[in-house]
Amino acid sequence: MTQVATRGAARRKRHERIRLHLEGTGSRPRLAVFRSNIHIYAQVIDDATGRTLAAASTAEKELRGSESTKTEEAAVVGRLVAERAKTAGVERVVFDRAGFRYHGRIKSLAEAAREAGLEF
Repeated sequence: MTQVATRGAARRKRHERIRLHLEGTGSRPRLAVFRSNIHIYAQVIDDATGRTLAAASTAEKELRGSESTKTEEAAVVGRLVAERAKTAGVERVVFDRAGFRYHGRIKSLAEAAREAGLEF
């Protein structure tokens, strides 16, 4: 059994495995999430055309310098990306957790996006 050098490499390997079965289409694009130590990023991507339809992150000017917790900030990003996706005409998405566990900030973002009207 082979071992992966770092946790980041293990996550990337999990993400590659997930992406073999997960694809965003024009009718149902992919909601991709990336979590760093400081920020969280979300994009709605149409893989058929290779275009990003909507995006939001805590690195944006309006959300920077917030006093709330990272989990609360992730929920704000989830609501924001859902609003922007609905503006772009997207109602249904496929959730791509990018090899991260469905837990904590990832879960908070997903639940907030569902509450804001995205279906997945």
